[in-house]
Amino acid sequence: MQDPIKYANSLGQGATTEIVFNRHFNPGADYSNKQAAVLNDAAFETARSTISAWPGYATTPLLGLPGIAAEAGVAALHYKDEGGRFGLGSFKALGGAYAVLRLLTREVAARKGIDAPQIEEILAGVHDDVISTITVCCATDGNHGRSVAWGARIFGCKCVIFIHATVSEGRKSAIEAYGAEVRRCAGNYDDSVREADETARAEGWFVVSDTSYPGYTEIPKDVMQGYEVMAAEAAEQLDAGPTHVFVQTGVGGVAAAVAAQLRRRYGGAQAPRVILADPEDSACWLETIRNGEPTAVTGDLDTLMAGLACGEISLLAWDVLKPLCFATISVADADAVACMRRLAEPVPGDPAIVAGESAVAGLAAFLAAAGNAEARAALELDAASRVLVFGTEADTDPALYEELVGKSADAVRAGA
Repeated sequence: MQDPIKYANSLGQGATTEIVFNRHFNPGADYSNKQAAVLNDAAFETARSTISAWPGYATTPLLGLPGIAAEAGVAALHYKDEGGRFGLGSFKALGGAYAVLRLLTREVAARKGIDAPQIEEILAGVHDDVISTITVCCATDGNHGRSVAWGARIFGCKCVIFIHATVSEGRKSAIEAYGAEVRRCAGNYDDSVREADETARAEGWFVVSDTSYPGYTEIPKDVMQGYEVMAAEAAEQLDAGPTHVFVQTGVGGVAAAVAAQLRRRYGGAQAPRVILADPEDSACWLETIRNGEPTAVTGDLDTLMAGLACGEISLLAWDVLKPLCFATISVADADAVACMRRLAEPVPGDPAIVAGESAVAGLAAFLAAAGNAEARAALELDAASRVLVFGTEADTDPALYEELVGKSADAVRAGA
């Protein structure tokens, strides 16, 4: 295994980058039963057929960035723009809302002694006698809670969302707009996860979380299976498969979904190198890869990339990513802001893109690596590389976006 690389990058002012390589990386290994127990083709096809039947479903755009690609010295760079997904501003609609629906169909079937009902029955209110008695809850940095609240409103159950101390009022209000009760907790994201779990046990509610932990694994599988839809769309939009994917980590669910979908789609020999982008102020995946086993980080986890502010990885995501992740790269808050501005004021040939703080971590990790000769060589980035990144959110906090970028998202879109 190669030693970590650490260097000053040219993105955020004074920012540094660290790359840690995964000792467990094994591109030649079969996709194991352990991985398939989390994410597999049959479960993905169920998620895809269900989600694509929802009102308002549309494939999100895959945007080419030839200007940045040329500057970075690679053949192609594509950005999967999730800002328009179901009007929620992020890819999270694919996970939380889908998991809510799966939970409700299981509960209706169990309580009425029938087969799992079709979505048409749920939407028509046929089973409101059961669904209206159910409360779902979760902890969130913003986007996942919005998705769960949206799903609860569409499908007819009650919803309580737990947010931690540093979640913005703008994100709180956005969740409340979908009819959920929002409770603010002391501490960081991981503290809010524990409070949601404890409250659900006491009240008889159902936790719909995007992270897994001992004793809680089934619903996060549904969340991750929904996320695979985004990865499949991107693969089908590309003329040629990517050689590298840089994808951001919170608890790791989306990274696992992307890596699993692309590994099963392309096979071991042709699957892209998957590099995780981890905020340096909540670097649980960086430390996990460094230590070769799940490793928690503590503190306030107060990164600007609010959707990625997690101190503990998802154990299911680890099962999937352990042999599939090539390396993890640290991303400073200043790097994220630099990339938000770069997309808002694009280089010639590139479209203007509204990207939230958490959306650009993968792009920031790529650019930080592409600008350093040692990192380029270690990651095998060259003039033939085809890079894919996932823009997982737009301006989910419009006021913060304008503060960071210097103009509103509407102004950026108007100039696109």
